[in-house]
Amino acid sequence: MTAMREEKVDIAIIGGGLVGASLGCALASLIGRAGLRVAVIEAAPLQSRQNKPWQPSFDARASAIAGGSARHFEGLGVWDTMAEMAAPIRTIHISEQGRFGVTRLRAAELGVEALGHVIPNAWMGRVLHGRLSELPLAWHCPARVETIEPIVEGHRLQLSDGTTLCAGLTVLADGGRSGLKERLGIESQERPYDQVALIASVEVSRPHGGVAYERFTPAGPIALLPLRGQTMELVWTHERGQEERRLALSDGDFLGELQQTFGDRVGHFRRVGCRHAYPLSLITARETARPGLVVLGNAAHALHPVAGQGFNLALRGVMDLVAAIEAGIERGESPGSTTVLQDFEARRDVDRDNVIRFSDGLIRLFGLDLPLLSQARGAGLVGLNLVGPLRRGLARRAMGLQR
Repeated sequence: MTAMREEKVDIAIIGGGLVGASLGCALASLIGRAGLRVAVIEAAPLQSRQNKPWQPSFDARASAIAGGSARHFEGLGVWDTMAEMAAPIRTIHISEQGRFGVTRLRAAELGVEALGHVIPNAWMGRVLHGRLSELPLAWHCPARVETIEPIVEGHRLQLSDGTTLCAGLTVLADGGRSGLKERLGIESQERPYDQVALIASVEVSRPHGGVAYERFTPAGPIALLPLRGQTMELVWTHERGQEERRLALSDGDFLGELQQTFGDRVGHFRRVGCRHAYPLSLITARETARPGLVVLGNAAHALHPVAGQGFNLALRGVMDLVAAIEAGIERGESPGSTTVLQDFEARRDVDRDNVIRFSDGLIRLFGLDLPLLSQARGAGLVGLNLVGPLRRGLARRAMGLQR
C-alpha cells in the first residue's frame, strides 16, 4: 500500500501538455528568484526522448505559432531549439471558393521574416519538457487528480500516486478532459458548429514557399499550413456526418477529392498521412478564475481552428498569469490571492473576448450562403487586398501583436 505524503506548494499545474508545460517554463524566473514551489501533474506517461535523434512522423499533428507567440517562447529561452523544426509562414492567402476575391498577408510588408511558424506538436512538447527537466519543480507523472477540494488557503489535491498537495494556486490546464472543472462547479457554454475538422499531413508536388492557405467553401473552410520540405498540414472542415465518407476513402480517392475542392495552387497532392476527425464547437468556461484557481487553455476556451488562434490565445493567457503573479509577489501577495487573480482577469478579458468574436464571426460570416452577402464577401477580400493599412492591421492581428 502506498504511503500517503502531504506536500505544500505555491502552484499546482494540472496538465503537462503544451499549455501546462509552457506555464511551468514561464515560472522559471520566479522559481529561482522568489523561491516558488511548483508541481506539475500529468496523467499520461511521458516518453523520455531527450537524448534520442528526432524522427518526425509524417502523421504528426502541428500547430501554427503566431509571431507574438514566438517572441514569448524566445523570452522563455526555448525558441532557438523549437525553431529547428519550424516552418515559417511568409504569406497568408485567403480566398473563397467560387469567388474572385483574394487577400494576401505578407511578412515582408511588415518588415518581418515570418508572420508565424508551423511546428509539430510533439517537437514543441519535447522542447518544453526538456526545459522543465532543468527546473527545480516537482513532477507527478503519471498521476491523476482523484479529488480536489477548496481549503482556507487554496485547494487540497489527492493524487493517484499517493501524494496530497496543498496548493495556494491550482491551474487547470488539462484541456477540460478530466472533469475537474465540472466537479468544482465551473460550467461551460457550448455552441456546436455542426462541423467536423478532418486533419492530416499531405505532400505536395512543388515547394509551398511558406504560404499558408485559408479557403472558405460552402461546407466550411480548408486550411493548408506549410511544414518543412514539401509537406503541409491539412485542416478540412466538413458538415457533421459528411467526414465519415472521406475517412473511408482510399488515399488516392481522398487526394483526388481534395484536389478538386482546393485546386492546384500547391500543385498536385501526392501523399496523405493518417486522417483524424474532431467535432468543432465554441466552448467557453463561464468562470476562468476564482481565489486559488485558474482555468487555462482548452479547459477555458476551445475555438474553431479557422484562424489558428487557439494555442496562441492560451499562451498569452500563460504569460498574463505569470505577469499577474509576479506583480502580486512584489506587493507581498500569494499567487492564489483574490487581487492577483483579479489582475489576471483584467489582463485577459479584452484579448479573449476579441479573439473569440473574431474566430466565431469568420465562421458565421462565411457560412451564410446568401447571394448579396457572397458578393460582398468577394468584394471585401479584393478591397482588403488593395487597402494597405487594413491588410497590415489584419496581419498584425494574425501575428498576435495587435489585441
